[in-house]
Amino acid sequence: MAVKTAETRLEERWRDILAVHARTMCEIDRVLHPYGLGASDFEVLDLLATEPPEQGEQCRVQNLVGRVHLSQSALSRLIGRLEKDGLVERSVCAEDRRGVWVALTPKGRALHAEVLPLQRAVLRRMLAEQEL
Repeated sequence: MAVKTAETRLEERWRDILAVHARTMCEIDRVLHPYGLGASDFEVLDLLATEPPEQGEQCRVQNLVGRVHLSQSALSRLIGRLEKDGLVERSVCAEDRRGVWVALTPKGRALHAEVLPLQRAVLRRMLAEQEL
């Protein structure tokens, strides 16, 4: 029997983390699908719903890029879909015409509040099985 090295244990731990992440994202997708949302959609709504008060009700799209696990172009497409569904609205930053603000609409805030308990229940269930 081969002896596990520290390197092998590290690789196994990393793969375990990735597996938990994949299973959790799939479960969130499954639970939120009836609401027209996926895990990444929810993540953006959740970040917007929990913006610090000094940021007001909006967030620069550029600030979301580092906080979600999507490329900038994928995030822009996702925000476009959320906007089409009436869940967020975009506006141009007055101080920097290159910047774009995104904010939850009342419909987006209501949907976030409705599905938040479902997403958190998935996290509790999936992560309780793991000791990360």
